[in-house]
Amino acid sequence: MAEWYERSFGEDYLLVYKHRDVQGAKREVHTMISWLDLPAGAKVLDLCCGMGRHSMALVEAGYEVTGVDLSDVLLREARKNDPNGRVIWLKGDMRQLPLESGFDAVVNLFSSFGYFEEDTEHIKVLKEIRRVLKPGGQFIIDFLNPAYTVEHLVPRSERVDEGQHIIEERSIQNGYVKKHITIRNMDSGTTDEPRHYLERIKLYNRADFTEMLNNSGLQLEHVYGGYGDIPYEPETSPRMIMVGRSL
Repeated sequence: MAEWYERSFGEDYLLVYKHRDVQGAKREVHTMISWLDLPAGAKVLDLCCGMGRHSMALVEAGYEVTGVDLSDVLLREARKNDPNGRVIWLKGDMRQLPLESGFDAVVNLFSSFGYFEEDTEHIKVLKEIRRVLKPGGQFIIDFLNPAYTVEHLVPRSERVDEGQHIIEERSIQNGYVKKHITIRNMDSGTTDEPRHYLERIKLYNRADFTEMLNNSGLQLEHVYGGYGDIPYEPETSPRMIMVGRSL
């Protein structure tokens, strides 16, 4: 049986998350640039790049960018949004990257981490980040803040978009935040069955990450609560954005 992340990042994902905007990505990249202080032409890997919003903003800022994702659908959209081929787009599993070392920075954004059941699988991801970085290369891992997520979880929401009824049900179970998505075609003339998807992220806190990073040859240097140099508060920050470097 396919893992949830092999099913969930397809055509329906484009509908469910269509609200994510390019201008927001540019603002976030502007902040990331200030944190990393990279020279022009630096090599940056956007790990789990999705549709490539941040990859494109990074290349426009003057960096040499590679975007890696497992989803053929999202990579198709990324290439469509990059008609001049300014970014290198590659399909790959984050636990075994199709890349050699030599990157100045790796960015992993919007909770594209914690997808697996075993801690050892997540440590494989961190070790791959370490492997592809130059000595002293930097990383950014933008993750949800577990305490904030638990406190502010919206159990259920629904909307209609492009003739599709989208229901999102969220819960905390056994150390994971889970989202069950159901999509139904509203066309009265169709007999299509509802489509069901799961999203699941393991709720790692700062101490968990510090330990895993240390075990992977990475050092955590700064933690922010959001873009724009927002200080990190364990109970109240929406995000846990970790910045560090390889040892």
